[in-house]
Amino acid sequence: MADKSRAQMRKKVRSEKDAKESTEVKNEAGSSKENGDVQTAESASAADANANGAAAKPNCEELEPMEVPPFETITGDRMDPFAFRFQFKNVEYSSGRNKTFLCYLVDRGNMADGLMRGYLEDEHAGTHAEEVFFTRCLGQNDPALKYTVTWYMSSSPCADCAVKISEVLKAASNVKLSVYAARLFEWEEEEIQSGMRCLQAAGCKLRMMKPLDFSYTWDTFVDNDDQPLNLWDDCKENYEFYQEKLADILQQ
Repeated sequence: MADKSRAQMRKKVRSEKDAKESTEVKNEAGSSKENGDVQTAESASAADANANGAAAKPNCEELEPMEVPPFETITGDRMDPFAFRFQFKNVEYSSGRNKTFLCYLVDRGNMADGLMRGYLEDEHAGTHAEEVFFTRCLGQNDPALKYTVTWYMSSSPCADCAVKISEVLKAASNVKLSVYAARLFEWEEEEIQSGMRCLQAAGCKLRMMKPLDFSYTWDTFVDNDDQPLNLWDDCKENYEFYQEKLADILQQ
């Protein structure tokens, strides 16, 4: 109850700040011909919560993946800095943040090949970035190689993506995945919580992004013109909030 009261108080204080920030980011991004708008209208896609409460163990079979229409996910090497500052900000209430940005590193266990690096962007209107990664970036899985995959995401996977990721990891024992998320997506929903526990059961390491992780992502995946990232004042506080929630969910 204390967490809920705390969240409600912080929501009231930050609502105007998030609304102002969303407007400023869209105005800045609109001034560049290359970038286009950062925000688009959000599609309604949240699943109903499970009324029966959490099971002792995650029941992944009950989480049926939802079929989604085709969608051209944006791919690239480095993302727009305005998009990063807005989409990756680890606020508790993600008003207007209706996209998923997935930055990835893939170590194929062969020093000659080096690391595969890039990012994916979706709008929750079609095939999600997580699924696109496995079909487009890791579509040709060589069983003779060991793949160490690291994701830095603007928000944690939805329930449908959690099921699909879990299935991939169970089928491909040579793929190890670590996910660092800026925010927890709809973490109060039981279906989302069960999905995160399914990921953990499948061997996925799920973590929240620390302040240092935001700086690393900025340097590695953002077209920043060699400018440093100035972290927002409550970055560490919000990380601690989400980390506590994630720990509680995974221990259930």
